Amino acid sequence: MTASDLQVVEVRALRGPSLWARDPVLVAELRAGVLSRRDLDDASARVVQLLSLEGLENGSWGHVLLAVVLELQKRAGAPEQVGRVIIDDPANDRWALAIGFDEEDLAAEAVHEGVRIVRDCIRNDDIDLNETVAHLVRTYERARPGPTSLVMIEAARARGIPVRRNRDDGIIQLGLGAAMHRLRSTMTDFTSVIAAEITSNKQRTKDALARVGLDVPGGSTARTIEDALDIARDVGFPVLLKPLDANNGRGISGRIDDEEGVRAAWPAAVAEHPVVIVERFAEGKDHRVVVVNGRVVAAVERIPAHVRGDGVRSIRELAEAINLDPNRSKTNPSASLSPLPLDARTLEYLARSGRTLDSIPAADEVVTLRATANISTGGTAIDRTDDIHPENRALCELAAGAVALDVAGLDVLTPDISIPFRENNAVIIEVNASPGIRMHTHPDSGTPRDVPGAILDMLYPEGTPTSIPVIAITGTNGKTTTTRLIAHLFTAHAKRVGFTTTDGVYFREQLLMEGDLTGPFAANIILSHPQVDVAVLETARGGILRAGLGFTECDVAVVTNVSADHLGLRDINTIEQLAAVKAVVPSAVKPTGHAILNADDHRVAAMREQTQGRVVLFSTAPLGDNPLIGTLLAEGGVVACLEGEGAAEEFVIHDGETRIALGTVAEVPLTFGGMARFQLGNVLAAAAAAYVQGVPPAVIREGLSTFTPSASRTPGRMNVMETTRGRVIIDYAHNAAATAGLFEYVRKTPAKRRFAILGAPGDRRDEDLREIGRLSAGLDVLIFKEHEHYRRGRAVGEIARLMAEGAKAGGARAGSIFRFDDERDAVALALGMMRSGDVVVVMADDAAAVTRQLEPYVIEEKTGAASST
Repeated sequence: MTASDLQVVEVRALRGPSLWARDPVLVAELRAGVLSRRDLDDASARVVQLLSLEGLENGSWGHVLLAVVLELQKRAGAPEQVGRVIIDDPANDRWALAIGFDEEDLAAEAVHEGVRIVRDCIRNDDIDLNETVAHLVRTYERARPGPTSLVMIEAARARGIPVRRNRDDGIIQLGLGAAMHRLRSTMTDFTSVIAAEITSNKQRTKDALARVGLDVPGGSTARTIEDALDIARDVGFPVLLKPLDANNGRGISGRIDDEEGVRAAWPAAVAEHPVVIVERFAEGKDHRVVVVNGRVVAAVERIPAHVRGDGVRSIRELAEAINLDPNRSKTNPSASLSPLPLDARTLEYLARSGRTLDSIPAADEVVTLRATANISTGGTAIDRTDDIHPENRALCELAAGAVALDVAGLDVLTPDISIPFRENNAVIIEVNASPGIRMHTHPDSGTPRDVPGAILDMLYPEGTPTSIPVIAITGTNGKTTTTRLIAHLFTAHAKRVGFTTTDGVYFREQLLMEGDLTGPFAANIILSHPQVDVAVLETARGGILRAGLGFTECDVAVVTNVSADHLGLRDINTIEQLAAVKAVVPSAVKPTGHAILNADDHRVAAMREQTQGRVVLFSTAPLGDNPLIGTLLAEGGVVACLEGEGAAEEFVIHDGETRIALGTVAEVPLTFGGMARFQLGNVLAAAAAAYVQGVPPAVIREGLSTFTPSASRTPGRMNVMETTRGRVIIDYAHNAAATAGLFEYVRKTPAKRRFAILGAPGDRRDEDLREIGRLSAGLDVLIFKEHEHYRRGRAVGEIARLMAEGAKAGGARAGSIFRFDDERDAVALALGMMRSGDVVVVMADDAAAVTRQLEPYVIEEKTGAASST
């Protein structure tokens, strides 16, 4: 036994709703090797003692680590989280945890630190828990948004505005698609480059203010200490030094009364920027005034970080006592103040008055610790919004306009902000392009001001949408076709549609990125596209299991069906488990949204209990045969179904007592004259999705009649080509249910002989591959093939062999079966064997390559009803 046997095999973040939780979770997989039950009991006992935990008796390695990780996150300052053991399989040495988190980086680090602690408990080594927690606190501080970003995020979410934060650069996306805005702190996408350029240069800012008659301190810029001294002599002492461009008061000197003071302050200022402003020191109280969209919305008086003496304790002791206040914290999300700084800059500032941190102030003596009153360096704020004089309010609004800022933080020095600036020598010393606003939402004294609300009102005036319709499609079969048809219907409604499929990511039917892109990465491309009016997102099982949904909630969820496919992968071994994965999508529907469910599939129909949205059912069964449809109709709900028979069979939507006919089955090209019965559910689901989102019935009717399946519009999905050798059908049927539907169409198609070229990805179970082969047994010629990119760990020839075994078990003649290791060779054989009147169906692995191979033989591509003859 060695403690190193305890290992984390994988850690991955599921940032959207998932099988395990609606909120983001970190999934960690754990192995314990040869560690024994006694090792576990000993480690558990020490963990309980170390972290004061309870409830670990008789737990597994997974339960022990989960408890440690959750406790470490809490001790790092994060809000309390929940988690669960999702795999507990000691026989196969596997445990997996789903761990809730506030910040992903903290959770990931807590997992690794948690494993280290448990290992140390096994070895009975010394554990420095304080250092571990301090390390995690630093991790949390680096990962979290700043205080201003946090209040903006909280305000947006309170209004129901979608929020997406880029962990790498801190950019916050509010809204989705065409309703999107971006901001960093309080700098928005309304903030002009010119305004930011002006305010990043403090001298240029002063010049812009002076040009419109606003009072600013006299002074100029210096690149050398000699220049600084000359300017100080010109403007007259006292003066102040500050870097041309710096934040949070860094490098600002405070009052300087002589040339020696200029020399002493120069190094700190020039360390922040090579150009230093030397200006006349202005007397007055420090005020911050915030102007949003040309209007003053808040003002505070800022008090520098300070201590008040008691004649007994040192400055350090007084500050440390104040810092015990939980409201002074860098890590507590609810804290409104920063700790008093006890760093090198504080030492430098105290030294100017002959003090150190060990100096003992007299009783009631106030000792400031910083020259500036920034909240980020321990300052406090008193709200003065109601005190500001109307004339001063107008001047502040003029100042924001002078530098063209949408959100401006003005630093004003005035003895009394309720008296006009012109009467008390007030000056504006600075304008900030990204002002902190937590001091206004959480002042130390006075009335909180809704500055985030003012910024959101600017970005989203009343009546402006904050999101776009998000339509998510999942299921085993029909996802891609349904996705494309929904996109087509919204395009017909004059919407700019972005959609994702197994073929790629599209905007306005233009391919942006090719590939099997049905997970969060692809969803993000569409939801972050500033021109997208409607997002239609194919959402596959793999992405849900690997990373969760790519969105927090959706307006419409469509579930086409659930059948055996991809079983045995990622611990999904039964159809019931697969249905649970698919159910994640309707569970993410907004309360105001719709879940469109297949009433003919009992597993899908059961998902109506798992959605907050309004349930819409579709069915291809004769009206009256499905009791769920009858019940929903009686309740006045929305139902999409088929009515009539033969040539009169039509697609219909019932909405309460309203009946909406959408055209006959034969009029919809996707059904191939009604012969492709497996497409009927896809049509109903797509029509229902468009209908509940307000697409007019006439537009739906027209859209259904103009959506023609083809190699360009629906690649690999019912592409029918007339060739010089006969008819070829290309379809990406990849499981038994899809294969059965495809072969039903093939058997209805008039033909002298019917060929099938069959293949499937190698990650299907042996029994699934044999079943696909068995379904083909009634056709005349069977050609089983493989593709090198889709063997997925199987030996060459193994996939074709298993499918051929299934065909023989189903009664296929041995002489009608051929096997190939390459898809191209299989197609070539079929072309050589075909004669006029034959029909060949190709279950393509690489539909594009098969289409190119057929090009020399193609006479025309059939696109719908006409191809049924």
